[in-house]
Amino acid sequence: MGEIKFGKYIILDSLLYTDTDEYVKIEGEIATIGITDYAQKKLRDIVGIELPTLDTKVRAGDVVCTVESVKAASDIYSPLSGIIIEVNEKLLSSPELMNKDPYGEGWIFKIKMTNQEETKSLLTPERYIEKIKNSGD
Repeated sequence: MGEIKFGKYIILDSLLYTDTDEYVKIEGEIATIGITDYAQKKLRDIVGIELPTLDTKVRAGDVVCTVESVKAASDIYSPLSGIIIEVNEKLLSSPELMNKDPYGEGWIFKIKMTNQEETKSLLTPERYIEKIKNSGD
């Protein structure tokens, strides 16, 4: 995985991104979702998470869980349609993993995709950087 540094933010060139600051790692028909380095820096100290429910069917754009920081609570959206097949239970006792290692130990949930065509609507790393630039950060 190559890192693209954009100011104080790290973007991985092997991932896809959303306008709502989730990242998506595609492995076959499984997608791992978490929040980006940009998102965790905006939230600052993450203190809690309400994990999604296993075996829930979700559609792209659905709110699936909430992350709480000292600053605010933020909804996390499913970037793709599918069934939630795994959640990162470690985050219940160590939510700070989303700050320390958002692209690794800090992942939030995995879904089995039901419509792989939806991946075409996700942002490339370059388009995600443009989105950050346009936000004024």
